[in-house]
Amino acid sequence: MSTDTTDTNTDDTDEESGDHCSTPDSDGEVAEEIAIISFERKLDTAHEIEDGIGDGYDRVDIIEYHGDVFEEHWGEYDCFIGLMASGIAMRKTAPLLDSKWDDPAIVVVDEELTWAIPITGGHHGANQVAHDLSTLGAVPAMTTASEAAGKQGVESKAKALDTHVVNGDSTVATNLAVLNDELGPVARLDGPHAVLVDDDVTVLKRNGDEGVVLGTGTVSGVKKEQVLDAWEDSLSALGLDFAAVDFVATGTRKEGEEGMYDAAQEIGAGVVLFEKETLEEFEGPSSSRSKELIGWPGIAEASAIAGGRDHELTREKERFDDAVTVAVGR
Repeated sequence: MSTDTTDTNTDDTDEESGDHCSTPDSDGEVAEEIAIISFERKLDTAHEIEDGIGDGYDRVDIIEYHGDVFEEHWGEYDCFIGLMASGIAMRKTAPLLDSKWDDPAIVVVDEELTWAIPITGGHHGANQVAHDLSTLGAVPAMTTASEAAGKQGVESKAKALDTHVVNGDSTVATNLAVLNDELGPVARLDGPHAVLVDDDVTVLKRNGDEGVVLGTGTVSGVKKEQVLDAWEDSLSALGLDFAAVDFVATGTRKEGEEGMYDAAQEIGAGVVLFEKETLEEFEGPSSSRSKELIGWPGIAEASAIAGGRDHELTREKERFDDAVTVAVGR
């Protein structure tokens, strides 16, 4: 596979690697409802955590520790932050654990906010919570293999696509392939079809039947605010808001464009990257400067069409602030 590193100010940028998904973080799922379990003497730190990260979650409760506190609230929260020694959290929660797909995530943190350690559910919220705790000074101690290697596991790919894993047992094999750089693009199959897979093939299913895709191209070094403003204008023209977005789609040449990634994180969306060959297959109706200059189809329209359920445009591309190009697909 060739690599194109041409730098232009058309609606694309950096490098080509292959159809894949990416997120501003790489945690898989993001917890929404959190309980901070704290001893009485550590409640000041618990309130510091609540104040520091609470705006990013639907619910953050502080619960004073007692011997049966985890059992009492098991299943009520997506994630527990244990403001305590890891041994206490492990002993009290181990008898409650059943399945990584259903169990809440658990993160332990010390009173000085030095370490944030995901114990369970790394791909299901714990890694993200630990990452958020790093904004308070804690070092997130990620031990999930894909994150430790700086790679994106299958659960993270599922999150970026607003999907869920149907056959959880398969992720052992597919995440090993991620580690060994042997997992190819996420292949999309439009039905109706019947699919026969082995235990080393992970099947992803969309979380809903509605929603739009924000096909996006930017200049190099674009600012988060520029991207957010462009997305908001494009959606408002359709009577939609950020809640309607399944994910953001772009070309692999945009991988690592921080302004766009930060904007996607702001609205809680993943970023899906399409390679040049895929964009050529779904080229949009509007003319493209990038095609004239470097042979790439217009990223905004092509990625919106490629990512949409129906492979159709809801809104053709529009350029904003001479920095961001947005098309909306469905």
